[in-house]
Amino acid sequence: MVIVEYSRDWPMRFNLIKAELEKSIRNFVRIEHIGSTSIPGMKAKPVIDIDIEVSDMGAFELTKDELGKIGYHHNGNQGIEGREAFKRTGDIKHPILDAIKHHLYVCPTESVEFLNHLLFRDYLRNHREYVERYNGLKHEILTKHGENNRDKYVEVKENEYRWFFMKVIELSRKEKKKA
Repeated sequence: MVIVEYSRDWPMRFNLIKAELEKSIRNFVRIEHIGSTSIPGMKAKPVIDIDIEVSDMGAFELTKDELGKIGYHHNGNQGIEGREAFKRTGDIKHPILDAIKHHLYVCPTESVEFLNHLLFRDYLRNHREYVERYNGLKHEILTKHGENNRDKYVEVKENEYRWFFMKVIELSRKEKKKA
């Protein structure tokens, strides 16, 4: 299965990873749980998505070095500006960081991608009807392309359903302006 029902364990898993990162890196503003696993009730790939916010790209270089010391390799921005991806290398073993599947990104504070991650997450956390709509879209993709076709699921979600993300981000911005 590409996606599974929401698990109450996901926030705990994030907190375990966050605690390990906080022990090992010093040069960050905050560490955020983002993506579908950060939204109660959301069906998701069982992979914890994490953004480490840094003040600027100078701070990024220091954080990159610190992450390298605990077994992460910088994997570039993977075509997305304002978001630098990191992968476990396997060279340095760690009982928590190796055991919990996660995606790790480092983003400068001014990154549009980082801001959009937070806007999307926070809006869905506060608007259950959009969680249901998003779950429905995910189900639609899986029905059309197969429940075990992860690559096609990711491709279709990112290309054909980008409108949903943009709509939620727009609604979130409007809501913040009113507040």
